[in-house]
Amino acid sequence: MDMTKCIHMDANILLGIANDRLRHECNNLHSLAALMDVKDKQLEKKMAEIGFHYEEKLNQFRPNV
Repeated sequence: MDMTKCIHMDANILLGIANDRLRHECNNLHSLAALMDVKDKQLEKKMAEIGFHYEEKLNQFRPNV
């Protein structure tokens, strides 16, 4: 899958892909953003649209509480 186009996907689908990549391939948000060829903030903004934020300690996007 071409990760560079993922940022334009529906945010709910992107959430699953992002967390999967964080779990299996990327050690942090920065490496995920680099894989997707976007800025960290762009990715965080996209996830915020559906009420999620990046949790560094868990290395995954989690729902806002």
